Amino acid sequence: MNDTNTALVTGANKGIGFAVAQGLGAIGFTVAVGARDDARREEAVKRLRDAGTDAFGVALDVTSEDSVAAAASTIEQTVGRLDVLVNNAGVSGRTDGGAQDPTTLDLDVVRGVLDTNVFGVVRVTNAMLPLLRRADSPRIVNMSSNMGSLTLQTGPIMAAYAPSKSMLNSVTAQYARRLADTNVIVNACCPGYVATDFTGFNAPRTADEGAAVAIRLATLPDDGPRGGFFDDEGVVPW
Repeated sequence: MNDTNTALVTGANKGIGFAVAQGLGAIGFTVAVGARDDARREEAVKRLRDAGTDAFGVALDVTSEDSVAAAASTIEQTVGRLDVLVNNAGVSGRTDGGAQDPTTLDLDVVRGVLDTNVFGVVRVTNAMLPLLRRADSPRIVNMSSNMGSLTLQTGPIMAAYAPSKSMLNSVTAQYARRLADTNVIVNACCPGYVATDFTGFNAPRTADEGAAVAIRLATLPDDGPRGGFFDDEGVVPW
């Protein structure tokens, strides 16, 4: 059994996911780097280790039941439990040819986006829950977006991506209700508009700034909020 706390970050090879991994590593977490691409995953692990973080790679495709089950097995064999799960892996879906205009919506794009952004979170969460339940203060953080807020309705019209985040927020609330009488605390967060390849690096916030709210929710005290949606400023209206 590993003495230090361990966090799994999905989609951790780049962008906000890597920044979350880096931030958790800096405060003493062992970090499991979940990523599909072998070369990118190994590069991310090397960068984290070079910075002094105890990190190991976990092959993880959130759209594959088999991959997710194998990842849970890898983590169990490597560290024996999981203290934090950050469901960061996400896709925006293609937008060409009106694919995300609601009036010409490509339902295959919707299915693909939901498969990663919502179903992927459910697959990973449910596979990791037995490991999380072994921890003293387990935390689950779902990386959402205020584009999914029905109140704010920010960003461009993206009728696959935005609703996927609305549904992710709703699923987060369902998990929080189900786990209300346990020590597993589940929340969602919005990192803000961050310069990553996701936004073509054309955004005002750094990945580290975007990661800060996820790190805060990953390290909440035992009486911390549950089932909420937060950004740097506090609660995000739904």
